[in-house]
Amino acid sequence: MPGLDGLRALAVFAVVAYHLGLGWAPAGLLGVGVFFTLSGYLITDLLLAQWDGAGRLALGNFWVRRARRLLPALFVMLAVVVVWVALLHRSELGSLWGAVGAAVLYVSNWFDVFQHFSYFARFGPPSPLGHLWSLAIEEQFYLVWPWLLWLGLRYVRERRSAISGHARLAGVTLSAAGISALAMALLYQPGVDPTRVYDGTDTRAFALLFGAALAMVWPSRRLTTRVGQVARRLLDGIGVAGLVIIGLLIWLTTQYSPFLYRGGIVLLSIATMMTISALVHPATRLGNALGREPLRWLGVRSYAIYLWQFPVITLTTPTTESGVNPLRAVVQVGAIVALAALSWTFVEKPIRQGGLGRLWARVSSGEWRRTGMPRRPMLGDRRGGGGRGRWWLPVAVAVAVPALVGITLVSTGLGSSGGGTGAVGPTHGAPRPIPPPPATTAPAPPPTIPVTTSSCRAVAHIGDSTSEGLTSASYLPDPSQRIDAQYARVGVTSFDSEISGARSVIERYKNEPNAEDVAHRLTAQGYHGCWVLALGTNEAADVAVGSSVGLSDRVDRMMADVGNAPVLWVNVKSLLGTGPYAENNMADWDNALVKACAKYPNMRIFDWASVVSDSWFISDGIHFTTPGYATRSRMIADALATAFPSTGGESPSCVVR
Repeated sequence: MPGLDGLRALAVFAVVAYHLGLGWAPAGLLGVGVFFTLSGYLITDLLLAQWDGAGRLALGNFWVRRARRLLPALFVMLAVVVVWVALLHRSELGSLWGAVGAAVLYVSNWFDVFQHFSYFARFGPPSPLGHLWSLAIEEQFYLVWPWLLWLGLRYVRERRSAISGHARLAGVTLSAAGISALAMALLYQPGVDPTRVYDGTDTRAFALLFGAALAMVWPSRRLTTRVGQVARRLLDGIGVAGLVIIGLLIWLTTQYSPFLYRGGIVLLSIATMMTISALVHPATRLGNALGREPLRWLGVRSYAIYLWQFPVITLTTPTTESGVNPLRAVVQVGAIVALAALSWTFVEKPIRQGGLGRLWARVSSGEWRRTGMPRRPMLGDRRGGGGRGRWWLPVAVAVAVPALVGITLVSTGLGSSGGGTGAVGPTHGAPRPIPPPPATTAPAPPPTIPVTTSSCRAVAHIGDSTSEGLTSASYLPDPSQRIDAQYARVGVTSFDSEISGARSVIERYKNEPNAEDVAHRLTAQGYHGCWVLALGTNEAADVAVGSSVGLSDRVDRMMADVGNAPVLWVNVKSLLGTGPYAENNMADWDNALVKACAKYPNMRIFDWASVVSDSWFISDGIHFTTPGYATRSRMIADALATAFPSTGGESPSCVVR
């Protein structure tokens, strides 16, 4: 079924485009969903053919073949990544071991869920193994599904024919798929990180089960070329319609769209079923079209392409700039394909064909010592790989090795500096942590606020991760630059730091109190001072991904919580162009603050967004460098003194610059 190889190629390169951050594939991650449905079809089609032919399922043989197919290439990739990180990203090695263990056991998806790693967080260096969650789901399916299918085949009694029995079993399978899809819709909460829903085996099983149900009613072994012209055109039309739907979903949605979790991924699975139904039929033109080179060549190597794409992209993408560097992206894709080709030729194909067993037999029998090195490679064969077929191997090595060395040296700062891409799409990293401080560089001279003292003697500073650097000795080794010293400089005698990396007004992360919880606790304890609210980055993002509480409502709720006390809000800015943390979403939040300020006489806004220099941002486009935090600390304190001066009264303007 060469047409399926073409579909594999299209799906895997949608994922690659997504991880490269290419704008035309904002939902390229849906390529994984295509793979799920395709895997469900192929595995079930294989098992049903075995059952119908022999009346039994050879499960042991099935699992051995799966292990031969999947494990060797995975282990090679893991070994290379560990060495790569140890040599060039050593500070990240300690956090990598847990992901390696989870990958070996095929539980990466649940490891990420229980460790609270977010597939959608953009802060901090991404894990090069962050893509293995999907392979874990597939392997868990391969372990459990054959047993369930065996039970179904045994206990779903057939009344007229094998097809009718399989059709009834397909109905049961679709019912199970419906339960899984319903679980996704119910567990998804707009505005809350959807990693649990996106990575869960229970909430993604429906995509595999849709494919399995199709195999029960549309088995490839029963399809022939003896169909009429009308039927052939109908099949091609169904397949093309499925491809169009898949393409539109990838192009028009994003990973943050609530629609995806409440029917969109189900639609993707149905569209994939439509496409598969045409591609597996030997009479369709669509199958012939997608089964041609180079799509077929790429599709055969799609597993290795998927394995290598995320490590290559994450480990060779510099963390100095945001955006997409076209030349670097081309080199990365070339390196990914070259590594996949090498993996297929020297690891996957030989082991699938028994080369490892032949090599072991040769070594254990002593033949190796008697005859020395074999003339023919024991881990390969000449079919499709020798003579004319191997011309590309030196080309692959020549592309992969220099490309990876070169762009890795640039990304780690060991080579010459240059432009690069800082955002590579969603990654499995710690959600919204403050990144480690970068090297200090001299800041541009900032605008100055007239320095005076504030009437505020007590200040409660409630902030998110953009405030963590204000109190950090790592970022600000000079204590006089930290926010407590700066508040003291303008007359504050009591300072309460309430800073948490993932804080927002409404949402809670890991059961940490949100901003409202903090305000309620402090007022209950009798606090009667001023408030500095350095929030908004997460507010804008949460609303962008579908939170039911709007921006203005969030401001109103905080103002109600703090009462009539003086309040200084610090507005926000980012350098990101896409995603929930994009600057246009930050601007919406800043506008909501300005509108609210007209309603609350005790409210002022420090316009950080208008004074912050782009050079003060680190590569994530959200957090700041050491000079950035030093300036932010001083200017927030000065803004407090300007907004609520000790000379009496308040700043005549809502916005303090």
